Amino acid sequence: MNAATLSALAEPNRMNIVELLRDVGALTLGEIAERLSLRLPQSSKHLRVLSDAGLVVVDAVANRRIFSVQKEQFAELDRWVQSFLNAKEEQFDRLDALLCKVQEQGNEPM
Repeated sequence: MNAATLSALAEPNRMNIVELLRDVGALTLGEIAERLSLRLPQSSKHLRVLSDAGLVVVDAVANRRIFSVQKEQFAELDRWVQSFLNAKEEQFDRLDALLCKVQEQGNEPM
C-alpha cells in the first residue's frame, strides 16, 4: 500500500471514476466523461493519476483507449485496511478477556 493510491482516491472525481468503472465495467475516455459530466481534458488527467497509481488499466483498441479497474491494486488496499480491522479486533478481544476476568474476580466469595 502506498501513498499514491490513497492520494489518487482522495479526489472525489477520481473516486467517482473508479466507482463507475467498478459498477459498469470497461469504458472509453469519452464514455467516462459523459457519464460523470466531466470535460475530456479533466477526465484524461484524472485517469492518468489513477493509472499512475495502478488503480486503472488502459487497453488500446484501434484509436480508442478503454479503461478498467485494476482489481489487484484494490485487493492490496483491502488487505491493508483489513490489517487495521484485525488489530482492532485483537484489542477488543483482549478487553473482553480482561472484563471477564474482572467479573469473575467480583463474583468470588470472600
